[in-house]
Amino acid sequence: MRQWESGKMKAVIGRACETGQVSDAAKLFVVDEAVKARRFHQSFQEYAPTPLVSLDGLAAMLGVKSIHVKDESFRFGLNAFKVLGGSYCIGNYVAKKLGMDVGELTYEFLVSPEVKEKLGKITFVTATDGNHGRGIAWTANRLEQGCVVLMPKGSATERLENIRALGAEAWITDVNYDDTVRMATELADKNGWVLVQDTAWDGYTEIPGWIMQGYMTMGSEIVEQLDGIRPTHVFLQAGVGAMAGALTGFLSDYYDGKSGDAPEDAAKDPVIVIVEPDKADCIFKTAQANDGMLHAVTGDLNSIMAGICCGEACTIGWDVLKERVDGFVSMDDSIAARGMRILGNPAGNDGRVISGESGAATLGFAASLFMEPEFEALKEMLGVDENSRILCISTEGATDMAGYQRIVWDGWYANK
Repeated sequence: MRQWESGKMKAVIGRACETGQVSDAAKLFVVDEAVKARRFHQSFQEYAPTPLVSLDGLAAMLGVKSIHVKDESFRFGLNAFKVLGGSYCIGNYVAKKLGMDVGELTYEFLVSPEVKEKLGKITFVTATDGNHGRGIAWTANRLEQGCVVLMPKGSATERLENIRALGAEAWITDVNYDDTVRMATELADKNGWVLVQDTAWDGYTEIPGWIMQGYMTMGSEIVEQLDGIRPTHVFLQAGVGAMAGALTGFLSDYYDGKSGDAPEDAAKDPVIVIVEPDKADCIFKTAQANDGMLHAVTGDLNSIMAGICCGEACTIGWDVLKERVDGFVSMDDSIAARGMRILGNPAGNDGRVISGESGAATLGFAASLFMEPEFEALKEMLGVDENSRILCISTEGATDMAGYQRIVWDGWYANK
């Protein structure tokens, strides 16, 4: 694996582990499982595919063939993609409790009197920076079940109140994200609650796996919306690596042997690159060490990219990423801030995308490859050029409006 470093970024290029075989983890994130997850989500009346925005003006300005951004600010009215995983994992949990397959379940069935009588009262507990917890709270609210949500220190009050508005008991702790996860785990054990966490560790894999499978509904929508256009480069943001792992697995499976209208000399699979905040880059550090062990980041994890400020990697996610990802990037907050401003103030006739700090991370990375000469070597290492078709996911809207305005209106982190 090759390493590269500049003032605002560090990168490791190459696959951490390439066996040529599909791992057990990757088998969870295939097209057939995505079909099942999307069918489940379609049973909710709030369901509609979120927009895939084609940024033709920006693509022309940067000198690439196309740039597409999936706008998850429209997801279920919750301003982020996380509800896909939260609802699907709860659906799977209920299905298992009833002795059924999740493929047999619909929302109408889940809220039926006979199902509620069989289930009794369940309390779901989770730790979150905001978006995942809001998705769990929303689903529990719809199913008339209990929900407790813990948030790490520094979490935005707006995100806390959005969760409480859904009927959940929620509070902000005085510890970082990973320690908050441990607190939620202890509460689940003590009170007999169901821990629904979007990260996996030894002995806790089933529920995180279901959550990750739920994220594949995004992938299913994307390839349908691209309508035969095959991305050459996919940039995904990672916190624990759950969403990144799920989408990496799905897209690798979908594009295996399929060419769309990509250049004839393009690689079979898109080049996939993971980006993280440099203050919470556990995936990057694990790839950089490349010693078969997971490497954590401790301390305050103080980045504007709150949604991906996680110091310990998801074991399932890493098992997929290490085999399929072509580059790992640790980057400064100013890169994400740039992405927010570009999406909010689009080029030419491009559609506007309201994207939060974590959501805009990948578009900020893509644009920075062209806008700053110091990144030219990294751009070449990743094979980004005039033939590139770039795909990014804006995973959230402005979930902290005060923070959004400071960055987009006042120019915070513009010259950091």
